[in-house]
Amino acid sequence: MAAPARAGVATAASDRRRWLWPVLAAALGLLTAGGSAMEVYTPKEIFVANGTQGKLTCTFKSTNSIGGLTIVSWSFQPEGTDSTVSFFHYSQGQAYPGNYELFKDRISWAGDLNKKDASINIANIEFRHNGTYICDVKNPPDIVVQPGHIRLHVVQKESLPVFPVWMVVGTVTAVVLGLTLLITMILAVLYRRKNSKRNYTGCSTSESLSPVKQALRKPASDTEGLGKSRPSGSHQGPVIYAQLDHSGGQHSGKINKSESVVYVDIRKN
Repeated sequence: MAAPARAGVATAASDRRRWLWPVLAAALGLLTAGGSAMEVYTPKEIFVANGTQGKLTCTFKSTNSIGGLTIVSWSFQPEGTDSTVSFFHYSQGQAYPGNYELFKDRISWAGDLNKKDASINIANIEFRHNGTYICDVKNPPDIVVQPGHIRLHVVQKESLPVFPVWMVVGTVTAVVLGLTLLITMILAVLYRRKNSKRNYTGCSTSESLSPVKQALRKPASDTEGLGKSRPSGSHQGPVIYAQLDHSGGQHSGKINKSESVVYVDIRKN
């Protein structure tokens, strides 16, 4: 009787295992299907001077609230290899540096999970730290995620730019704008001078006469009236009115041929 009883117990246990695994697989499938894929954002590459501290920036996006199940993991893939090594973990407000000798006493937490920031700092970076760094974040049920990859280039201090890129761009832009404004002002002044010369060239000879010369000019009507107003009994020879050049030049005593000369002959009636 004992043998059949034991056989029945074993059969029942075997049956339980058969249906237990499908149930667990279905529950895991529902959990994965119910969660949404997370998004992790990292720069493609960064440059850090040898012997300085570098920050590996990693942020993420999750539809679920941050809690005690949120886990951050950092891995390193050395340059020229395909293998990766996990060297840092962060969970429930605690940092867990790995035992990897390359990063011993160099890693510090620089993120804030409440702000969806999973960044870390690496102190005293050396050339052997060249490689690819992988940031992986899990926030159940958001666990299906594509990790972020950062390519780190360690360079000499002298090879880094002295000024930030934004400062260089701003300076170049200001210089270009200043030169453009200066050239525009010069062209405007030259254009005005050219127009003013054209206006002076178009003036007639009579318009360019000085006020003194214009005052000396006598209209013919005034001269004729003067001749008629003479008494009939007076005798006078020809009267000549001429406009002379009073400019003081060498030929100032001569009649200016360009001006009109009026001859009046007054005779006795």
